[in-house]
Amino acid sequence: MADNKSLRNASKNKNDEFYTQLADIEQELRHYKEHFRDKIVFCNCDDPFESNFVKYFAMNFNYLGLKKLIATCYDSSPIAFEQQSLFGEVAAKRFPNTVRHAYKIDINQVADYNNDGAIDLTDVRHLLLNKKNTLTLLQGNGDFRSQECIDLLLQADIVVTNPPFSLFREYVAQLKQFNKKFVIIGGQNAITYKSIFDMLKTNQLWLGYKSGDMKFTVPQYYEERSTRFWIDERGQKWRSLGNICWFTNLDIVKRHESITLYKNYTPEEYPKYDNYDAINVDKVTDIPCDYYGYMGVPITFFDKYNPDQFEILGIMNTGEINEGIRHPNTPHGRPVVNGVEKYLRIIIRRISHEN
Repeated sequence: MADNKSLRNASKNKNDEFYTQLADIEQELRHYKEHFRDKIVFCNCDDPFESNFVKYFAMNFNYLGLKKLIATCYDSSPIAFEQQSLFGEVAAKRFPNTVRHAYKIDINQVADYNNDGAIDLTDVRHLLLNKKNTLTLLQGNGDFRSQECIDLLLQADIVVTNPPFSLFREYVAQLKQFNKKFVIIGGQNAITYKSIFDMLKTNQLWLGYKSGDMKFTVPQYYEERSTRFWIDERGQKWRSLGNICWFTNLDIVKRHESITLYKNYTPEEYPKYDNYDAINVDKVTDIPCDYYGYMGVPITFFDKYNPDQFEILGIMNTGEINEGIRHPNTPHGRPVVNGVEKYLRIIIRRISHEN
């Protein structure tokens, strides 16, 4: 197995340093307020030197009723201890002779230190500078897989962060291993990973509110791209991705909202696959209201999935095998309609008590 340094370098080479915007965090997490009260939140994979997750929870510590906020920084941070970031400035003052060292933020109270009637980043800066135990150096490198960070994970109630996309499977596996609640960001393609899909299928994991396009700031070492890349007037590099999802195992209102179905089934409009005993549905909005057999729907179905309305049976994709669904002469492959191969489909079935 590769050591942590090799894994971190591989992660960096895959351009995993995507910094989530505060507005996107606020838009998503406003739906989870009741889950955070009296809880310990851990941000263990979104560099606190640049992390808007840490800023969000620190500024909203009292509003959310948090018990504690913990965050860890890894020592290979591309902006560690740089003055331009809030936490970099504080860390440079607290540890003036330290370069690129992993550290921990530990906040158990936030107050209006400048008495201006609001809690903002000025108060957070004061807290980190003056309350010595809120910012401390870690003994190790800050990798989320290190024992030091696992020990912190064991203290946490909810993990909220943007983990490296290339390590998404491993990251979620750790959360599952330690039975942690979470709200995290990942690429939509992660749905097709066997381990992730199995959790979606068995209702151990589901999508949050936002799915689709999202923009991120990226470090200066990122190479320019011809599309979905720009540099703003401050010289900050940006990337946008069109297939981003929030993943969570916290129960939310959206998860219990049923899809409105209005179309009726006809064999002409919904042909069966050549190699599957299921009908093809090209759009989630076209799911027929009067069909209770197997259906193949696009991956975007997960954004609307209500486990009280539908049952997930499998996935039709290259290399996947779903027992009891495929015809015996087609052990693997994507769905085919009249000789034309379709993109992957999620196999679903209506719950019979639905009207």
